Amino acid sequence: MKKYGPYLILFAAMLWATDAPFRIHLTNHLSSNFIVLGEHMFDTLMVLPVFILGFSELKKLGWKEWLAVAFIGVAGSALASVAYTQAFADMAPSISPAILLQKLQPLLAIYLAYVVLKERLNPKFWLWAIVALVGAYIISFPSLVPFSYPGEKYHVSLAGVLLALTAAALWGASTVFGKFVLNKISFKLMTALRFIIGLIFLVILNFSAHTFPAAHQVTATDWLFLLIIAIASGVVSLFIYYRGLETTKASVATLAELGFPMAAVIVNWIFIPGSALVWQQIVGIAVLLGAVFMLGRKDINQVPDLALAYEPK
Repeated sequence: MKKYGPYLILFAAMLWATDAPFRIHLTNHLSSNFIVLGEHMFDTLMVLPVFILGFSELKKLGWKEWLAVAFIGVAGSALASVAYTQAFADMAPSISPAILLQKLQPLLAIYLAYVVLKERLNPKFWLWAIVALVGAYIISFPSLVPFSYPGEKYHVSLAGVLLALTAAALWGASTVFGKFVLNKISFKLMTALRFIIGLIFLVILNFSAHTFPAAHQVTATDWLFLLIIAIASGVVSLFIYYRGLETTKASVATLAELGFPMAAVIVNWIFIPGSALVWQQIVGIAVLLGAVFMLGRKDINQVPDLALAYEPK
């Protein structure tokens, strides 16, 4: 299973993009705070048995691991998802899932992996990392000019860009801290902790921001869409993601996560009117998939991962 880690992460990241049509519908009449709370509520219900069965593992966590878990739940799961959701309201939906995410997230995560996890990288890694970033850039901006797209006009706001940057930074850091915590506990318990802590924070956030909607504002369709988001891009994808992260360096994992903007373009092309898929993006997809395949090869990852031997005091 070890050699398939990057590909599990790639698949999980692609699942994250499947919620775009449902999230767009929800942002029309519900706050981003409540949407993310709703999906976390369903996710938490599904992972509660995992949390109960793995409760004894919690004693393995020291204070540094608990800080990392808190960051992942509050920042990586709750706040990043709120920022991502709000971006749909501030920018054209077909670019909000992808814009800027592939620029900052890998760079930040690779830096943190070096600082926090002491990861050493094979020189070949940098070649394929650059190739992956180029592929992601072409997917997001096929005209090769930022915020430009052939044949379409986008509404790009400063707020939307800042939200995308915020989500990218928080998700990138969460990748590294997740790898750190997985040295102590199972991927299943890590997934459960992420959703439970995120839910607690989101309840407080919605109360303090007064973003709970009236009962009649949330329709049966809304609840169904929240459940779909929670299953497809929530609990299922995160179980797969953390399983892959167990055996994958954080620096490689963050590049495999570029499957998210890649899949977002495809999902938007299929389900969102006006989101055309052009030949440049098909080339970008092929380049990105090839780079991730190479990053998963044993010879790229044969330098010892010092994170496995790192024991915080």
